[in-house]
Amino acid sequence: MNATKTRARPAAIILTPAAEQRIADLMARAPADAIGVKLSTPRRGCSGLAYSVDYVTEAVAFDEKIETPGGTFYVDGGSILYLVGSSMDWVEDDFAAGFTFANPNSKGACGCGESFTV
Repeated sequence: MNATKTRARPAAIILTPAAEQRIADLMARAPADAIGVKLSTPRRGCSGLAYSVDYVTEAVAFDEKIETPGGTFYVDGGSILYLVGSSMDWVEDDFAAGFTFANPNSKGACGCGESFTV
């Protein structure tokens, strides 16, 4: 008998422990109707696409769903092709705090770092 083995599909994006902790912090003070946090890549900025992280109130069929210790993280289904293989981190220093992305699909970014191209 030939048993078929399936392996878990890797997540579209890797979250660092700092990013997971930030998601937990966001969910701890989320609006009552929020079911998670969602990453998308809307068209904006001088390079074309930007990273956007927002609360989400309902699951969408084609979104990637990643369970983290602090809450559910979604990746917009229409953005996955731009993000596959990326990692997301949360960085804080004396002057700024925010999510940062290492995206192997990005071919360039604008001077201010607000947007990117693929």
